[in-house]
Amino acid sequence: MKHEEKNIIIHELRTFLNEEQRLTKWPAKYKKKLYFLYWISHLFDADKTYTETEVNEILYQTHTFNDPALLRRELFSHGFLNRTKDCSSYWAEETNDNLLECIEKYI
Repeated sequence: MKHEEKNIIIHELRTFLNEEQRLTKWPAKYKKKLYFLYWISHLFDADKTYTETEVNEILYQTHTFNDPALLRRELFSHGFLNRTKDCSSYWAEETNDNLLECIEKYI
C-alpha cells in the first residue's frame, strides 16, 4: 500500500481510530468499511497461507471491538481473503487495484 493511500484512509477513518490507529467501532457507512478492509488486507502476505488463529491474531491488532469473525467474513466476502470450505486455511488474494479503484468497484 502506498503511503498516500494510508494517509487517505487514516483521514477518512479518523473518528473511528484510537491513538494506536486501531478501529474502535465498525463504521455504519459502507465506504468507510471499505477503507478499513483495504487497509487491513495489506497486512496479509500473498505468498502465505494462514490458519484461522493466525488471521485472528492479525485482526485483533487492528481493532478494539473484539470481533475478528466479522472482519474475516468481510475480508472474504469482498475478495480480499480467500479460504478453504472448512475455513481452516486463509490466503490473501492478489490484486492490482489501488485504493480508489477498490472503492469504485464496490460503490
